[in-house]
Amino acid sequence: MNIPMHRFKYTKLTKSQIGEKLKAIAESGPLCRSEYTDELSGKSIRIITDDGPVFDYSFRDIRNLSVRVDGESFSGSYGALPLANMIFFSHMILSEQRGYNVFIDRDTSLVTIIEVWFSSGRKERTMGGNEIIIDDREAQRHIYYGYVEKNGHTAPETRHHLTNRLEGKGMYWEQDTGIETLEFYSSVVSTNFVELTRLMDELGYCSPSDYVLVNDNIFIYNRTECEFSGIFTSYVVDLFTRKQIGVRLGFNERDELEYYMFRGEGEIVGELTPLGPFEKQGNEPMVSPASGTPRPQVKGQRMAYRPVRDFIYMTDEEVHEAALKSTTNFEPTDMAVNNMPFSDILVGKEFTLRYDRGGPVIHYKVEEKFKLRYREDKENTWHEVEYRAYEADHDLAWFSHLLVDSKPRTSLQIALDLTNGLTTCIHSQMGTEYYGNEVSYYAIFGVADMEGINPPRYLRHELSDDLVGHAWSWTYSNNMTSMHLFTAPNSHAWTIYTADQSLGSQWCGPSLLVKVRNGVHILAECEEACNGHAMIVMINEKIRHDCGFDFYGSREGVQLNLVGAIGRHIGYYDVKKYFGPKARKKGV
Repeated sequence: MNIPMHRFKYTKLTKSQIGEKLKAIAESGPLCRSEYTDELSGKSIRIITDDGPVFDYSFRDIRNLSVRVDGESFSGSYGALPLANMIFFSHMILSEQRGYNVFIDRDTSLVTIIEVWFSSGRKERTMGGNEIIIDDREAQRHIYYGYVEKNGHTAPETRHHLTNRLEGKGMYWEQDTGIETLEFYSSVVSTNFVELTRLMDELGYCSPSDYVLVNDNIFIYNRTECEFSGIFTSYVVDLFTRKQIGVRLGFNERDELEYYMFRGEGEIVGELTPLGPFEKQGNEPMVSPASGTPRPQVKGQRMAYRPVRDFIYMTDEEVHEAALKSTTNFEPTDMAVNNMPFSDILVGKEFTLRYDRGGPVIHYKVEEKFKLRYREDKENTWHEVEYRAYEADHDLAWFSHLLVDSKPRTSLQIALDLTNGLTTCIHSQMGTEYYGNEVSYYAIFGVADMEGINPPRYLRHELSDDLVGHAWSWTYSNNMTSMHLFTAPNSHAWTIYTADQSLGSQWCGPSLLVKVRNGVHILAECEEACNGHAMIVMINEKIRHDCGFDFYGSREGVQLNLVGAIGRHIGYYDVKKYFGPKARKKGV
């Protein structure tokens, strides 16, 4: 698929449509490329869960079972796979549109059961306070902890439980299906993952997740692709051997049912440093800070970030009408409390910026610290505008301004190297093909005509993957810190730190990086399907600081504001080798 998942219009499947599609697995149960184990064949077990059902299982053979769940009996097909001390089996109760994924620790008899179901009709309040009904196609999950009952034995005192022990770890996985993924467990409630096989464009995505501790090397994991296809993936992983067994359940972009079990082998690609309290073990669920009156926890509730549900759609014309009423720039915000100081590095200079391949030619005269005059080559009139400039590195100017009377409203963010005459412009304007109040942007490269500088003919700033795999925290103010994670060449993610510095909600979007100097890069990104803001900053790794600009539109108008933060390098994932043009696998 070459449409980003956050842009793809997934069909709103109905309960009846889902029921019809589930009939396809009535006889087969879950598929699997690997051989199932017959370890459970002919056995019966009773599983007692805390605050949940009692499960009485009878396994007739290697593929068929019957189960009695709190007094109701069902039969169907299942599949089972072993890994180390674990055995995992999965089955569906088709008449109920629900199923169970059962992870049994054979050494301790402890059990984790993840119930999944479709057509929940569940209501949820977004972080913006809007009440929504979850799409029927989105798989819901609920976790039960318990044990296998043994005659003559008392119930174990311990249980599997949620954990933060995987927080920060990154893994490469290849399933027996041929599917390859990069999975970054960069938050205690979310995963950043890159589909190396299914999708074309090497983008990262974020989905809510759970991490369950079995023992020091065995963990149970799941994620649901909320706001995308709604597909559920779960597996148990042995970090000693870097192997996994798991299941995938849901409806893909073609509305085809995927229900299969898999084996996989992987590699650890790196670690990030958690910044939360040393004494915290992550064994309590993180609750979504939704606005409005608090509600009691309901079955299946989880911390799912659904930003587009709070995003108010505007047309191009509506945005421009708002811009005519109010277009402002460089107002103080919480995102710029820790900003770098403004510079007069351009004051007294006249120069012309010439961008390649038919790009604009812009003449500048700068006589003041906060005001400049410009005109494009095709114009006769000079325009006076406010601007802000930083000296982002020695003799490196980084400045921005609005284009006067532009429709749609447009701003330029310009890097100008006063030592060699190289320049990059990020051209950002209101409107994408999806929303009038999202920002679109692109980079153009060129040189400056300027007294005392003889610019190169062929050398330019360039798009870069230097930061791919790196994670930085950015503290904008005492009230706002986020982690930026560059998991793929064409996107990056941002994760909000909670009050105790645990990492919580994540979202991600396409982005670009431009190398200006060694250790100095421009990051341009728009929070697509989120809030529409574009953040264009220059990151200077040498001083661990960034500075730049935030451009966005709303019903209140269009604003070009300031951004700046103090950074910390949090860690690195060695993942560049997985990216780049390559032949695609057949038959996956």
